[in-house]
Amino acid sequence: MSILAVNAGSSSLKLSLIADDDRTIAEQELPAPDAHVDADQLNTALAGELGKADAVAHRIVHGGPRYREAVVIDDDVKQTLRQLIDLAPLHQPKSLDALDAVSARLPGLPAVACFDTAFHATLPAAAFTYALPARWRERWGLRRYGFHGLSHSWVAHRAPQLLRCADGPLRIVSCHLGAGASLCAISDGQSVDTTMGFTPLEGLVMATRSGSVDPGLLLWLLEREAVNERDMAEALEHESGLAGLAGDADMRPVLARAGQGEASAVLAIDVYLHRLRAGIAAMTAALGGVDVLVFTGGVGEHAPAIRARATAGLEYLGMHIDAPANDALTGEGDVGSAGSPVRTLVVRAREDLEMARQTRRALSR
Repeated sequence: MSILAVNAGSSSLKLSLIADDDRTIAEQELPAPDAHVDADQLNTALAGELGKADAVAHRIVHGGPRYREAVVIDDDVKQTLRQLIDLAPLHQPKSLDALDAVSARLPGLPAVACFDTAFHATLPAAAFTYALPARWRERWGLRRYGFHGLSHSWVAHRAPQLLRCADGPLRIVSCHLGAGASLCAISDGQSVDTTMGFTPLEGLVMATRSGSVDPGLLLWLLEREAVNERDMAEALEHESGLAGLAGDADMRPVLARAGQGEASAVLAIDVYLHRLRAGIAAMTAALGGVDVLVFTGGVGEHAPAIRARATAGLEYLGMHIDAPANDALTGEGDVGSAGSPVRTLVVRAREDLEMARQTRRALSR
């Protein structure tokens, strides 16, 4: 069964055709400014290079409390997904627009929704509950949902393969570091803690997102500055993180400038790493220890300096990186020191393969 994986981003639509053996047959990225996909370009892609698929997998950011695993899409599912737009107003509409566009051109194929939140449905109540008034939590469904679930789920599947061990009770700290960034504590294949919360704003410092900020600070700004809720949301989502600290959202030039001693870039990297180290340590606490540390995502895969500096100071947890192996690695592999009690892996982010896995499972039920 070949699966067409559809991943709608902020300005593009990624299409990948995945064979039954997880081989990528073809892939294409179409421009989609403001989440609008050009119908002619989509038709050309689906009729041309991508070839024939047997089913379609759609990445959907939010599944709410209802969807705990991938689900075959029907009219009831579509209606529920539209009702969840309020929980992810920046991301859900893009996914649903892509769903409509592709479905209109491939109406006969079964389609499956694969959720970024579903992997975290196993979080225990202690991890997902906010200490807020019960009337708020009950009325609005306020809880930690977590995101990047497709990436973290792929890590849970891929890490044992790279270690050449069966899917056993590994304790994994998964670091998805890209434009968005989150950590996940994975115990025996299940998420037991994560850094993103009710929205993808919580947790680590990211490219343009602030990560966790004292809510009292935000209330203070609302009271004293000419800042309304819309302006604050824009600043927290698009003007903060590395961009707010160093004026650039791209980790590569920020690292280069930090290497030259530029003060704002040095501070940005220091803040980024301070939060990252603290988060990794917190995930190990949720697991009661750690067997494997995994880096994935654009920064996690391609910035050896971040991997090395993130683990510096965490030697007390058994994390030791082999510097030459870390610097030389291309692709996936083990960059931990020989004999280190915690293995340190780099795993290529393959949400498309995870979507294909989940789609086959959903269609076989």
